[in-house]
Amino acid sequence: MQPAAPEAAATAPPGPEAPTIAKFHAPEIIFGEGALAEAGHVAARLGARRPMLVTDAGLLATPWVDELVGHLRAAGLTPTVWSGLTPNPKDHEIAAGHERYVEAGCDVIMGLGGGSVIDAGKGVALLAANGGNILDFEGVDRSRQPIPPMVMIPSTAGTGADVSQFCIVTDTAQRTKITIIGRTLVPDVSVTDPRLLTTMPTWLAAATGLDALTHGIEAFVSRAHNLLTDHHALTSVALVNGNLVRSIDEPSERTPRLLMAQASLEAGLAFTNAILGAAHAMSHQVGGLLDLPHGVINGVLLPHVVRFNARAHPGRYVPIARALGLPVDAMPPEEAGFAVADRVRALADAVGVPKCLGEIGVTAEHLPVLARTTLHDACLATNPRAADVADIEALFRAAL
Repeated sequence: MQPAAPEAAATAPPGPEAPTIAKFHAPEIIFGEGALAEAGHVAARLGARRPMLVTDAGLLATPWVDELVGHLRAAGLTPTVWSGLTPNPKDHEIAAGHERYVEAGCDVIMGLGGGSVIDAGKGVALLAANGGNILDFEGVDRSRQPIPPMVMIPSTAGTGADVSQFCIVTDTAQRTKITIIGRTLVPDVSVTDPRLLTTMPTWLAAATGLDALTHGIEAFVSRAHNLLTDHHALTSVALVNGNLVRSIDEPSERTPRLLMAQASLEAGLAFTNAILGAAHAMSHQVGGLLDLPHGVINGVLLPHVVRFNARAHPGRYVPIARALGLPVDAMPPEEAGFAVADRVRALADAVGVPKCLGEIGVTAEHLPVLARTTLHDACLATNPRAADVADIEALFRAAL
């Protein structure tokens, strides 16, 4: 599907919350099949001699780590591979990665993997520059020293971490996720090679695709959106809508895979500049408490958050509905918002995502804690509709 999103973005009203001055952060981007071969030259150009390659056990079982190591060595570099992390990277894992970085005398951080790998790489870079505990950096712009150069190579189509100023880490003592935000966390270079998507398990393709959709929708309705982020947000929504199911049903087909890689990139550029909303603020808490897949949680929560927001601020959902291919020209804005929620749920059904939080282990006893911790998440600040603890608990209960 070739979306008409750019035209929709150009005509979308900026909305009363849109800032009058837009600041847009982005790394250098290398995109296309075979792009992995450029990574060695990129690292050398950034001054690397002993780059640290952060990855995980799942990627070690694919051809991509060995291929990348070969490119690095061909560029005259001596890489150190570290894979001691798990999904939803933990504070102690990042501390261990930093120890390895120091022991090996590394100078550049490279991440090959999904959002957990890339976030872990960012966490190691923060500690390499500043020392301390990764939990000390929760919030906005807490890094006081320049961090090592970073090259990020996504192996999934959805997280957008390779272009974002976000780093999400699990606080294992509190069983919550903290959000670290800062311009310094935007990688120097993002290398997207759609070949890497061929080794994703089906469930991961579904989860990360819904994460990209959530990024696009939340960035478009965010209080911090602007005309630059609107363009990328709507394009990502249309690309996910047209290609996620095809990329899962036909994993060997080049075009859907390429367009999902683009969707992830576009969504990442949108949300790192516009920030996100309540779905992400809530999802972070569920993931931190129960160590569950982030994209799956988003797929369950997003329809409920869309309905909540659309009751108060429906107008922004009309362009989103058009990007999703919905016939909304004669539809009241609130109804268009509800149609968006229904379409998101239908897409989640099509890729096999559970319908409710109860199916993935959340219970009624968890809800008060989840609601309280959500209020402290930075992503809630840019949700278009203000929400208190009662609102958030009601959203969790509706999703249960």
